[in-house]
Amino acid sequence: MKSSTKRSPWAWIPTLYFAQGLPYVAVMTISVIMYKRLGISNTDIALYTGWLYLPWVIKPFWSPFVDIIRTKRWWTLTMQWIIAFALAGIAFTIPTPLFFQLTLAIFWIVGFTSATHDIAADGFYMLALTEHEQSLYVGIRSTFYRVSTVVGQGLLVVLAGAIETGTGLDAVRVGVEVDPYVAWEAPVMADLALQDPAEPAEMSFFTGDNAAVTAVKAPAIIEVDGEPMTFGTYAAMMRDSVRRSNERNGFVAAAAPAATTAETVKADEGPGAFTRWVAETFGEKREAAGEAASNTFAIRGVRLTKRPAPGESVVLNVTHTAGDAGIKLVEGDRLVFDENNWDRTAWLYYDIDHKIKQPTTAGFDGASGNIPMAWLVVFAVLSAFFLAVAAYHSWALPRPASDSREHGAKRSSADIFREFFETFRSFFAKKQIWVAVAFMLLYRLPEAQLVKLINPFLLDPIDKGGLGLSTGEVGFVYGTVGIIGLTIGGIVGGIVAARGGLKKWLWPMAWSMSLTCLTFVYLSYWPTHSLLTINACVFIEQFGYGFGFTAYMLYLIYFSEGEHKTAHYAICTGFMALGMMLPGMAAGWLQETIGYRHFFVWTMICCAATIGVCAFLKIDPNFGRKIEKE
Repeated sequence: MKSSTKRSPWAWIPTLYFAQGLPYVAVMTISVIMYKRLGISNTDIALYTGWLYLPWVIKPFWSPFVDIIRTKRWWTLTMQWIIAFALAGIAFTIPTPLFFQLTLAIFWIVGFTSATHDIAADGFYMLALTEHEQSLYVGIRSTFYRVSTVVGQGLLVVLAGAIETGTGLDAVRVGVEVDPYVAWEAPVMADLALQDPAEPAEMSFFTGDNAAVTAVKAPAIIEVDGEPMTFGTYAAMMRDSVRRSNERNGFVAAAAPAATTAETVKADEGPGAFTRWVAETFGEKREAAGEAASNTFAIRGVRLTKRPAPGESVVLNVTHTAGDAGIKLVEGDRLVFDENNWDRTAWLYYDIDHKIKQPTTAGFDGASGNIPMAWLVVFAVLSAFFLAVAAYHSWALPRPASDSREHGAKRSSADIFREFFETFRSFFAKKQIWVAVAFMLLYRLPEAQLVKLINPFLLDPIDKGGLGLSTGEVGFVYGTVGIIGLTIGGIVGGIVAARGGLKKWLWPMAWSMSLTCLTFVYLSYWPTHSLLTINACVFIEQFGYGFGFTAYMLYLIYFSEGEHKTAHYAICTGFMALGMMLPGMAAGWLQETIGYRHFFVWTMICCAATIGVCAFLKIDPNFGRKIEKE
């Protein structure tokens, strides 16, 4: 007997769409924060996590097969079980030496599985509910999807931050004090090297008594080993000594970073010609450390009191957390201590802005929490949740008669492929197809780049152009306050669109999505803000994005109307993902080349594409408006 079990939609819609949102958040957002905390560069983060959009880009190519092979219920449950085990795989590979490659590979599996789950879950929603119920529960469906993003990039990131700060050694403050009224004295690294502490107790970091007050200005010419040299050359030499010493002792990777002065850049080294041209033409015109003759520098040392266990290492992450932004840490922000180098001094090199006019200080906090363990726990929690939700949905999901195996079994292989190609033919035969495709690709061009760098911007220290927030603070600011703003913006957008229609609200929504990007321009140019100000700016930007995104989603529904509506909507979401993937992949390289300030200005310039594509759309004025029935 064929079952057509009828369960209350409240029994499965909230959990189904909560589960649908989490893998996407894990792949697109949590991965970015995790890789940033594990020391991966912005360029690599944006490039490789940008590729993770691909499953959502190409899911239209297998969506017809999900539609006609087996049942939507089977696909939904199977994908949830696969996601559960894949997330466990990520958790167990994080502590390994090849974590970047291994976790990326599994993220690909999660991405393809999640995209397939989206197809099946959305199709199941339409089969299990009547048209009236679909309209009635669409708000519940969207709300719980948004709640999952709050949990994913909010609470789970806060959890990771709590584990980071709650584990490891006590934090150490490596401060710098400068005074424009003291005379310059050349530092001698041999004199600054830290000796064994008198009474070492438990393992901890210490800095010794090497925090002398540093001068702001220095002589134009300085004598080194009897030979005169410009102070700029001397500063570059000292920075190079710090870097090489840290490399030689194993505190940092052996590969030296790109040269920082014109004298040390060789034609066959460093960034390529195009990257150099972009940096020179559009990059922030900041003086490199030691490049200006009037800029001085400070050197500080840090070391461990006890030897780590064999095979173990302690990673010290040093960030600018307080004080004058003119004091920048340019070498030594991430130092690795192990059984071989624990008794040697690791060096930090600070650049002192010559424009400082009053005595001032800067605080640089070094934390050594177990970052891999923190993210292992996060993905273990996600895996456990999906094991539970897959087991629950095995019971809770109804079995609608329209979602039966016989429904697809009646079709031959020829019918399946004929329908598959007809789906794409009819999609590209629609009116205004190329205008629609341009809209799908370009409407979110600014946000596609912005979203990849928001979390790195919030996490990067002030001296690197970021805001210097902790992992927990980022989880609250972007993952909670930001998502609340995004959700409220989407709700307000839905309400006004239902009253006035898509055509009436298209332009206000496009401008809302564009102008709110200015908040990040503001934050980047004036980075020393209170947490309240940062929260307000992120809320405004995300509210504007949520409000403006309503027009985007309504247009996809509008353009998908007609025969093959479900498959055409899947194709539209594929273009939507492509529009996020391609700009996002290049965003990290662009930011590292031109700096955060100019990057955010560039996203504002890209808003012209958002506004421009709207001018060519032709939309039925009644679409989206509530029509009163007699």
